[in-house]
Amino acid sequence: MKVTTYQKPETGSFAFTPENDQKAKAYVARYPEGKQASAVIWLLYLAQSQNGGHLSDEAVEYVAQYLGMAPIRVHEVVSFYTMLNDRPVGRHLIQVCRTTSCWLRGSDEIAAACLEAAGVDQLGGTSADGLFTVTEVECLGACCNAPMFQVNDADYYEDLTPETAKAVIEALRRGEQPKPGSQSGRLGSLNEDGPTTLKDTFTDTASGGAA
Repeated sequence: MKVTTYQKPETGSFAFTPENDQKAKAYVARYPEGKQASAVIWLLYLAQSQNGGHLSDEAVEYVAQYLGMAPIRVHEVVSFYTMLNDRPVGRHLIQVCRTTSCWLRGSDEIAAACLEAAGVDQLGGTSADGLFTVTEVECLGACCNAPMFQVNDADYYEDLTPETAKAVIEALRRGEQPKPGSQSGRLGSLNEDGPTTLKDTFTDTASGGAA
């Protein structure tokens, strides 16, 4: 373990719950002795989940102390990765992909529609009711179904138009869970005009029949 001259951080009121402490110990145990810092992203994700979706300074420094790291090193990790939030976010975190494929297919219009529907003034902002935060992120890996956004940690909404983007947000506002995936009705990343090869095989498989 690297020894530093940093003063032991003040952790404030944040500490892992007993359940999360057991998870944290299991994450750390995946790495060799002296390499505990390799678990930093796992522990930050765990702390963020426990802390209502963002990492306070106290939570970051608690993780630093937990792993024997200099606090600045952990703050650097938080500031680099977009899935780690250094400020409070809304109940629904709308992450609009703005990388090349999505941009070419209208991500600017999708972002504007999200801001309007969510009642957020600018990217990175949170609505007055605390329901929505809208941010922009780099490639989310759904280029075939661009443009798209991710909601919270899991749900991808793809093949968006400004209208369907607004519809997803309005459904979330009503407390509903809109169906993730393509919002244009296509299956997976299938060509928008339908299959171009193995058409019979695809039809049989899609209908549940034997290929």
